[in-house]
Amino acid sequence: MIGKFWPTLSSTSIHDIVHTALDSGINWFDTAQAYGGGQSERALSDALNALNISPPDAFIATKWWPVLRSSRSLEATITHRLKQLRGWPITLYQIHQPYSRSTIALQMKSMAILLDQGFIQCAGVSNFSAAQMTEAYKALRAHGHSLVSNQVRYNLLDRRVENNDILLAAEDLGITIIAYSPLAQGILTGKFHGGLAKPRGFRKWDPRFRTAQLDQSAHIIRLLHTLGEKYQVGPAEVALNWLIGHPSQRVMAIPGATSTTQALQNAHAMQWTLSSSDRSALDHTSISA
Repeated sequence: MIGKFWPTLSSTSIHDIVHTALDSGINWFDTAQAYGGGQSERALSDALNALNISPPDAFIATKWWPVLRSSRSLEATITHRLKQLRGWPITLYQIHQPYSRSTIALQMKSMAILLDQGFIQCAGVSNFSAAQMTEAYKALRAHGHSLVSNQVRYNLLDRRVENNDILLAAEDLGITIIAYSPLAQGILTGKFHGGLAKPRGFRKWDPRFRTAQLDQSAHIIRLLHTLGEKYQVGPAEVALNWLIGHPSQRVMAIPGATSTTQALQNAHAMQWTLSSSDRSALDHTSISA
């Protein structure tokens, strides 16, 4: 179901996007078991192999799907994850959701085993609350390892991590926040405002793409356009730069790309920096959801 939320890309398109990303300075790719039942993992690794890329010139982060599964599945399915990745090592292995049948302590015990046996290089979580993230951190530390990341939704239109203690706890524990949906599923590109593009696929049922919701975010889109003109970039780059320039230096963004143009724009967001006053303007104008 999750894999069908996004359009199907040809192997040639995927190859070109990955090639463009690498050439532009992006060498870290996030995927998951749940994305097409492993099809995303295979497509990514096939593209890297076709480009004759080898570790450590690129890094892969993937995720274990925990729903209706126990912690034993973490260990039992790791060889299948590696098979899907065509032999590519797992730099970061993440628990996709906090909904396993096992306790967090048992999940971290299994993660520690995978780390000890060299199946993965780092362990992280995704969509964990501040309390769950802290519990996971302490449980993994008891086995001699550190929890390195928590992947959560974070963008200019959804800043809940700033108010629910996730960001604060991450800073205290030295955990990196991996911001998914950094462009709010494309809303922050500005193309859905003013009728420039129509929502398709899953977006048609997402309330954020209804006219009333888009009208509420119009003010931040106008500011993104204004700042984009100042820095000679598009609104999406401004939104991404706001994230990766977070004062904590512990936030990274994982924007998607369905074209080489988008891959280039994503990469270019790393090549300039918002001024403190412009960042402050975005802080005060953006919506805290």
